[in-house]
Amino acid sequence: MELTGKKIVLFDGVCNLCNSAIQTIIKHDKNDIFRFASLQSEFGKKMLEERNLDPEELDSIVLIEPGVAYYKKSTAALEISRDLSGGYKSLKNLLFLPEGIRDGVYDFVAKNRYKWYGKKDQCMIPSPELKAKFID
Repeated sequence: MELTGKKIVLFDGVCNLCNSAIQTIIKHDKNDIFRFASLQSEFGKKMLEERNLDPEELDSIVLIEPGVAYYKKSTAALEISRDLSGGYKSLKNLLFLPEGIRDGVYDFVAKNRYKWYGKKDQCMIPSPELKAKFID
């Protein structure tokens, strides 16, 4: 799979809320910028370890930009919104809020996501037409 120039989104593959968010990103990724991998996958674990992030302690979305940096939690979500079509692009304006406040809200939702939205027994299996966007 060619990843040159692609931004990689690592997400909780068993979380229903996270899977819904990935579907939204795919729908609004009109320029085919993003590729996806679950945090639970070997590729996801490798990407985290290369950035000295402990996979056991991370239940956050992570955005990896080629040659730039990585972002996690609310900053990752808002950085992703920059490249989406429609009204999602305007969410980047929330970056002006202090990260501590943004991440506090993010952590509250993350802590309760399984209770509120449920979870799957295994990671999402993409449809054949979406499979090219996912890294095994």
